[in-house]
Amino acid sequence: MLIRVFSATIRAIENAIFPQFPRQFPGLAVAGFDDRFQPKIGAWESLKNTLEDAILWAVPKHRRTIERRLKRKFGSPQYKMKTLQPKHNLKICITCGHHHEVGVLCPHCYSRVKAETEAMQEEIQKELGLQPIDKDVIVLYEGEKLQGAPETWQGKRIVELKRPRPAWFSKNLLEKTTQPPATTKEVKPTDLG
Repeated sequence: MLIRVFSATIRAIENAIFPQFPRQFPGLAVAGFDDRFQPKIGAWESLKNTLEDAILWAVPKHRRTIERRLKRKFGSPQYKMKTLQPKHNLKICITCGHHHEVGVLCPHCYSRVKAETEAMQEEIQKELGLQPIDKDVIVLYEGEKLQGAPETWQGKRIVELKRPRPAWFSKNLLEKTTQPPATTKEVKPTDLG
């Protein structure tokens, strides 16, 4: 009885794994193996792909419960609540008076500068069109004049805006740096002693 159950189990496993082979394996040790009993390449490839794609990848075996997900997201009262921690790294902007984090630009001031810059870009595009920018562009607001020697602004494109410059929009924001690039690669410390 036990032998019948065991042989039936082995036969079921063989049929599941090797459906192309007959129930018995005649002549496996014989050199002349019949081509009819060789497995199809497509079946083995699909089995190989199934094993690689489904079983051997590191996939979570269990779904995280909603309690664990919420603890991970918001913390737990026994340890630390992530959402109830007050921020201590805030400061007040000296220009507009809005609060912002330390080490970050004031979002209110930045939005004003961004809007002004976009308006300048639109004016430049209206006046110069879609030509490639191969020369520097000088932006003059209403009432401003070119300053300096004529050689400094000779050959540059000049765009005049028909509105006064905002008081908070500094003129030197658009100017290039006045320091020449460094010629040496050595860095020497200063103000020692």
